[in-house]
Amino acid sequence: MENKKTRILMVVSNPTTSTTTGWPVGFWAAELTHAYKLFTEKGYDVTIASPKGGKVEVDSLSDPRDSSGYSKEDLISLQFLQEKKFNALLENTKKVSDLTADDFDAIVVVGGQGPMFTFKTETGLQNTFLDFYNKGKISAALCHGTSLLLYLKSNDNKPIIQGRKMTGFTNEEEDFADRVVGKKVMPFRIEDEARKLGADFKKGNAFEAFAIRDGNLITGQQQHSGAEVAKLVIEALGK
Repeated sequence: MENKKTRILMVVSNPTTSTTTGWPVGFWAAELTHAYKLFTEKGYDVTIASPKGGKVEVDSLSDPRDSSGYSKEDLISLQFLQEKKFNALLENTKKVSDLTADDFDAIVVVGGQGPMFTFKTETGLQNTFLDFYNKGKISAALCHGTSLLLYLKSNDNKPIIQGRKMTGFTNEEEDFADRVVGKKVMPFRIEDEARKLGADFKKGNAFEAFAIRDGNLITGQQQHSGAEVAKLVIEALGK
């Protein structure tokens, strides 16, 4: 057995402002922390990066300490967000395009609201993810992080998700979010766009953990699927 540590690149969105609600948005805490916990417990070396590098922010609704109480049950995120060492990683993320697929065994792109407003123009992230994918390395995305897949084309200029099984935040889940907020939260819907590109879009029940693997592509449905995605990544790496 080789002693080289398995290395995972986890990517979160940089903070931005939602063009639909006007809220500050970032990444969803549980999608990072629940996967991070499983990877580090396995002894994997995890690097947290973002398209622009630097300080990143969690979506306020995903912070268990937020006055909304929306994620108050998320004790895993609470534990991590209270840790100095973990916070230091969020204060100074590496820039994705400064890293290379050759140095990692897998990439995992985290969701939240930020990706929906930023990933379309983040060509550095798009190229890096494609590099992992084209090299046959485990390439994972979950929740709104799967929006990244909509912008990626294979060498023959076809969408990489054409004919591939995938999941992501569903129309039912978007309907629920819109009802709760009282307005349209997202600028487009992943399920609709993925189907238009020819993806074989699968889904579990709304807001229940669900993730699927198709070859080296792993996708998770929404914020409760972080651990499921991590389990599929760990299984795929076979270590």
